[in-house]
Amino acid sequence: MKIGKTILIGVISDTHGLLRPEALEALRGSDQIIHAGDVGSPEIFDKLSAIAPVTAVRGNIDKAPWCRKLPDTEVLELGGVSIYVLHDLAQLDLKPKAAGFAAVISGHSHIPKQETRDGVLYFNPGSAGARRFKLPVSLGRLTVEDGSVRGELLTLPPADH
Repeated sequence: MKIGKTILIGVISDTHGLLRPEALEALRGSDQIIHAGDVGSPEIFDKLSAIAPVTAVRGNIDKAPWCRKLPDTEVLELGGVSIYVLHDLAQLDLKPKAAGFAAVISGHSHIPKQETRDGVLYFNPGSAGARRFKLPVSLGRLTVEDGSVRGELLTLPPADH
C-alpha cells in the first residue's frame, strides 16, 4: 500500500468470542482490520479475514492454546504511518512519538476513546462483544491518508446480547 492512497482500517477489540453481524457490516470496506485483543474464539479470525487482512494481539482472556500464536504487541506500517497495537494501554513500555508511531491502538477498558497527545493518536475502539455494564457496543475506523491518520468511533445499535 502506497502513500497517496486512502487506506481504511477497521479497529475492533474485546469481542470475547462474540462477533455481531452489525460489527461485520461496519467493518466491510476495510483494507485492513486490527483486533486489539480479548478475541475469545479462533472463529472470529475466519469471519474478519473474509473482509480484509487481520492483525491481532493477545488480550488478557486469550489463554487457550490457539492464542499462543498471537503476539503481545504488533507494529503496522500502512500508507506512510506506523501504528503500534497492544491490548492494555497501561502496558505501553515505549514513548510512541520518540519511536515514530502516529497511532497507538489498544482495547481492554471496553471504553471507546480517542485522543491526540504529543502528536500521537491514542485510539480504543471499545468493546464489540457482549455488552458490559452500561458501556456502548462499539468499534472504530482509522483513515490513513497523505501520511497521517485520523480515527472515528462507531457505536453499534443495541442488541439483545
